[in-house]
Amino acid sequence: MFKKIFIASAAAVVIGLGSLYSASVSLPDPAVGMDLAPAKSKQTAVLAAGCFWSTEAVFESLNGVDKVLSGYAGGRQEEASYEIVGSGRTNHAESVEITFDPAKISYGQLLKVYFSVAHDPTQKDRQGADWGHQYRSAIFYKNEDQKRIAEAYIKQLEDAHAFGKPIATEVTPLNGFFRAEEYHQEFVKKNPNQGYVRVSTYPKLDKLKKQFPQLLKN
Repeated sequence: MFKKIFIASAAAVVIGLGSLYSASVSLPDPAVGMDLAPAKSKQTAVLAAGCFWSTEAVFESLNGVDKVLSGYAGGRQEEASYEIVGSGRTNHAESVEITFDPAKISYGQLLKVYFSVAHDPTQKDRQGADWGHQYRSAIFYKNEDQKRIAEAYIKQLEDAHAFGKPIATEVTPLNGFFRAEEYHQEFVKKNPNQGYVRVSTYPKLDKLKKQFPQLLKN
């Protein structure tokens, strides 16, 4: 389902589902990976959490994050376009590539924000009114450290029954990240009054400010 055909009835669905999720979960820090020695160079993480407009806005608010790109991961390069991915016939997920400084924010902290604020990880192949395999929850790991931390954190959250429902997040190797069309980049900044942004993105940003004030950029 394309976000560009978002209408008032869909907005009501998003509000209803969003309010259930934002009934708020306070998640623990990841028990694995927080003690890793910070790398001396910038790193990247690729995460899928439904609509990349909202996901991008959440992560670019964090101190230590240098850049966030919206794009597609999980499928072939020749199919990495909004129209084709939106058909639901590819294996792509709308994703973001986060470039971050591990001396300022860890991969584990990014995952905590991902599970706490960016989306509902218990929904399969949808987020709110956005439905389809392209809106699935997925962590695309770049190396064995990222895989180990992600899998351990999901197990930690499952063991703690943090959500009351099974976590649907996939943990899968990154075989390529393909930048989305330019009009998708920094969409929230460029379109602050767009209906989808007001209903879906701003509640997540409010939640981010309340739960993680210490991680935000000045």
